[in-house]
Amino acid sequence: MRQCIDTLNRLYDQNARSLMDPTGDPTISPEQITTQREQRTAAIIYIWRCTTAYIHERACRIRSLRWRFGGILPISIRNNLSEAEIEFFNSYSSALADFQSSLGESGVNLMANTEPPKHLFVQVRVKEDYGEFETNDGNVVILNKNSLHSLPRQDCEMLIRRGILEIANP
Repeated sequence: MRQCIDTLNRLYDQNARSLMDPTGDPTISPEQITTQREQRTAAIIYIWRCTTAYIHERACRIRSLRWRFGGILPISIRNNLSEAEIEFFNSYSSALADFQSSLGESGVNLMANTEPPKHLFVQVRVKEDYGEFETNDGNVVILNKNSLHSLPRQDCEMLIRRGILEIANP
C-alpha cells in the first residue's frame, strides 16, 4: 500500500509540475507532454482503482472474521492487521452488537443460526446428566446421560455448543 501511495504522489507531482511549467524540456513537443500527462493520469486512476478494490476486499474479509470468530480475534490474525483494520473490526463489532440488542425485548443473537436448519427437530444424545430442560413451547424434558431425544433445533443449540448434547444422526 505504501508503494502504491508513493507512486500515486510521484505521478501526481509530475503532472502538477508539467502543468505549472508547460515549456519544461524544450526537446519534447507539447503533444508529447500532453500524452505523458494522459498516461500518468491513466496510471493514477488504475492504481487508485486497484488500491480501492484491495481495501474493499480487506474490509469484507474483516467483516467475515467477525462472523467466524465473534468479537475477539485470535492473536495470529490480529497481528496481521493494521491499526486502522483493528479499529474497523472493533467498530463493526460494536455496530453489530448494538443492532442485535435493538431487536426485540431481549435482542437477537444473529450468530446463533448462521445457516438455515434442514429440519426443525434434531435427534440428540445427552453426554452428561443435565436434569430438567424446558423447551420454548413449554414442554419439560429430563436430560439423563446417554438418553436420546428429538428436540427443536433452536432450543438445543446452546446445549450442543456447551457439550451437554450431541447430534445423534448428523
